[in-house]
Amino acid sequence: MSEKKERLQLQYFFEVGVYNVNKNGKFCCGDTFMSRKRQEENRLVCVLSDGLGSGVRANILSTMTASMALNFCLCNEPVVRTANIIKNTLPIDSTRNISYSTFTIADVDALTGTGKIVEYDNPPFLLIRNGKVVQVEKELLDVDYTFTDEEHPPVGNVYLSHIDFQPEDRLIMFSDGVVQSGMGISSANMPFGWGVDGIAAYAERVIAQNPTISAQELAHDIVTRAVFNDGYKSKDDITCGIVYIRSPRRLLLVSGPPFDDSKDKYLGKVVKEFTGKKVICGGTTSKIISKQLNEPIEVPLTNLSPDMPPASIMKGIDLITEGILTLGKLSELLERKGASDVKGNKTPAHEIFNLLMQSDCIYFLIGTKINEAHQDPSLPVELEIRRNVIKRIEKQLTEKFLKEVHVEFL
Repeated sequence: MSEKKERLQLQYFFEVGVYNVNKNGKFCCGDTFMSRKRQEENRLVCVLSDGLGSGVRANILSTMTASMALNFCLCNEPVVRTANIIKNTLPIDSTRNISYSTFTIADVDALTGTGKIVEYDNPPFLLIRNGKVVQVEKELLDVDYTFTDEEHPPVGNVYLSHIDFQPEDRLIMFSDGVVQSGMGISSANMPFGWGVDGIAAYAERVIAQNPTISAQELAHDIVTRAVFNDGYKSKDDITCGIVYIRSPRRLLLVSGPPFDDSKDKYLGKVVKEFTGKKVICGGTTSKIISKQLNEPIEVPLTNLSPDMPPASIMKGIDLITEGILTLGKLSELLERKGASDVKGNKTPAHEIFNLLMQSDCIYFLIGTKINEAHQDPSLPVELEIRRNVIKRIEKQLTEKFLKEVHVEFL
């Protein structure tokens, strides 16, 4: 537990955001973006791969490439050797003599802030520092073509970059669907497409307007603008993945009364002293904290939902909701929503979802006293006890959304 607490207190957090749009008329995306954190090593690995063409075949090729890259790196294979293996094993298009898939690999040590970026035939990444794109020195690598036709090696170079990341840096990766957007559509302004310079200028402008914009929001903005360039009918798969280095944003979620009433005082103390966003799930829990903090609870009769009780208000608390039903709905949202946007919904579960997506280090303080109402056989079968729901939420936040999560039971 002490090791996990140490990780949660890291000075900087690497937030990952991704957004993509399929080529118009295709039901799957030929681009693949994968990311994984190796918590015990404080490592973050991200891979963006673009399969040749579009549709199912491109999706299979890019997924295979991204999976290979991710797993090789997580098995501590050197990133350069990983690139060589993948480039050697990718099939080659016989007509154009190019690989069936491209890739960009980012392997970052989140403790030291150092990273290695390997690129093969993808558009060059952007590093934005102090609101401006900065140039990064790149090394052209010699590739060993042991397993390929030496007389007809695939076209395309492999580049390696070393970066010492700084607070507020943003690493932006994108597929050629972003770079080439607008080609033939907005010919007057961008006859050769949006281009890397156009993307850079747009990203700088968005960040200037909103300096703390999240990785997810910025990726969404860039892809949305690329689709706009294509006249709202994307001419290729369009993907943008971003890593944002920042001070961690913290959130505390409290739910359930402690097993022992003597812990009520400790519960109130933790909530009072916590620095960051605060969420309370559960009527009994909110009453305990209200008593400990000597703050009244108000229930506004707005944003009512037919299937969920309304949120409440208490000074010093960002959100108060009902307990187990809301957490169950939250778990469903996390399971089915990928990293998609749910800002349009105002139910308590959606509000918690948005707060979680805006946070990096998330602390759960969960009481274990049994609520007799949850043992009522007339309640829905899917209603689980709080402990099991929290474990599901923890798994979804860490594995799917790469959050730092700490759970304490009282």
